[in-house]
Amino acid sequence: MSRRSLRPQLNQIRGWVRQGRTDAWIAHQLEVTVQQIQAFKREHGLEPDSNGAADAATDEIDLRAEDDAAIAAELEAEEERRAEEEAKAAEEAARKAAEEEAAEDEEEPAPKPKRARARSRARTRKKAPGPLEATFDHGEEGYGLWLDPAVEDDPIYAEHWAGHRPVEVTIEEDQIVIRRAGGDEDDDD
Repeated sequence: MSRRSLRPQLNQIRGWVRQGRTDAWIAHQLEVTVQQIQAFKREHGLEPDSNGAADAATDEIDLRAEDDAAIAAELEAEEERRAEEEAKAAEEAARKAAEEEAAEDEEEPAPKPKRARARSRARTRKKAPGPLEATFDHGEEGYGLWLDPAVEDDPIYAEHWAGHRPVEVTIEEDQIVIRRAGGDEDDDD
């Protein structure tokens, strides 16, 4: 919150202080911080003194508990509203995802005859199930890349990378790229 002058509200603040309103309630009403209200009250002598002002404050109805309850209710209502909005947004996202999934299911072509499927399966090679995990290590003996043992089951690895291969490494800010060095010849030595 930016610091603004409370001087125009001096009489209003003075009345609230006499009514026994809390600094939090006054700050909430004027949309400033509690610290600003406390400093303003000190600067203008609005702090209740130990004799006359305290007696006058006890004569009037003490509204502090009501003020605190009203502010708490306002805050709870705002929190409930936010929770409802978040729930509605989640429901909307789930509904859209279900609609997209249903649309994708409708767009899928009808299955080809068995014979055509058997031929197409023979032409395609098995793809890796997804990214594999690895650890980049720099220890006392040097640098190393430790691949997930599942790499051994990957058909692309078995066909193109198994064995000892010289590689070229490019280090960038957000990635390390490893490419086979030279041509496609086998260097199993």
